[in-house]
Formats: sequence, C-alpha cells, structure tokens
Amino acid sequence: MAIKLNELRDNEGARKERMRVGRGIGSGKGKTGGRGQKGQKSRSGVAIKGFEGGQMPLHMRLPKRGFNNPFGKDFAIVNLGMVQKFIDAGKLDAKNAIDQAALQAAGLAKGGKDGVRLLGKGEITSKASFKVAGASKGAIEAVEKAGGSVEVVEEKRPSAKPSANPRSKDANGKAKKDTA
Repeated sequence: MAIKLNELRDNEGARKERMRVGRGIGSGKGKTGGRGQKGQKSRSGVAIKGFEGGQMPLHMRLPKRGFNNPFGKDFAIVNLGMVQKFIDAGKLDAKNAIDQAALQAAGLAKGGKDGVRLLGKGEITSKASFKVAGASKGAIEAVEKAGGSVEVVEEKRPSAKPSANPRSKDANGKAKKDTA
C-alpha cells in the first residue's frame, strides 16, 4: 500500500485540542473555569513560584553548599608554563621585571584586584625576575633554578586612623577622664 502525501496525518491522539474554559455550564468547564471557588488561585495573574502543593519544595530538599569569604583575596592566577610560552612568543620580555601590569598587558593575568599569584605548573627555562603579590613554594624554586628571582610584594593597606575622640579608653575599656 503506497503512502500518498495528501493523506498524511498525525496518529490518533497525538495532538490534543486545548480546553476552552468559561464557555457555559454545558461545556463542563463553565462558571469558575476549573479554578474552584474564591481564594488567591482563583484570581488572574497568580502563579505561586516554587510551591509544590505542600510537598517539600526542591530548593529546600537540596543541601546548602558553599561559602563566600568576605575577607578572601582575589588573585589572578598565572602558571609558569604559560609565562614561558608568552616569553617564547615575544609577548613578555624576560629582561625586565615581570609584574602584574606586564602580565595584564600581555593578556595573561585577568582580574585579580589583589594582585597576581604565581603557581608552578609547567616549566620555565628563561631567566626572569618576578614582582608578584604571591607565589607558591614550587614556583619560587623553579624560577630560582632557572636563574631568576621572585619578589613577593606585600600590599599596602591604609592603616587605621587614631581615634578623634578626646576621651580615650584605658586598658579595661573604661573611658578615661580628662584631668586638665
């Protein structure tokens, strides 16, 4: 039996026509339109997000995970292997000190508002001097083995200003009285 293009149609029950609600009592979905009576969910524009009919919602069933350290440092991580690759490609100059500005100009250090941290993944053969905010022990050893040097620069934070309050406190935390 040959199939004719003009006789192609979906299988029986493959497509279900949508129910037209609120079209008279005889339709079976008249009056309240399948929404029951009164209450929040009978009104228009209501979808209770995350509500699963009294079942414990998914966002409460899943375990809490992670922690955002407010005091954590944000370092741009740079591996020695990539530094060597950039030196070989001529994007970095090993003769000058390699610092955060040089690494960012080469496109190697992205982000890192607290500076660059040097890690020892890969090999370095060039003699280079680094000026970075942090470096792993392995990275320092590898750079020194190649004849270079690593200087870890401490970031300068503004020191706390002395109290402008004329009544300072003694060792017990009690306010001292002025004896003038």
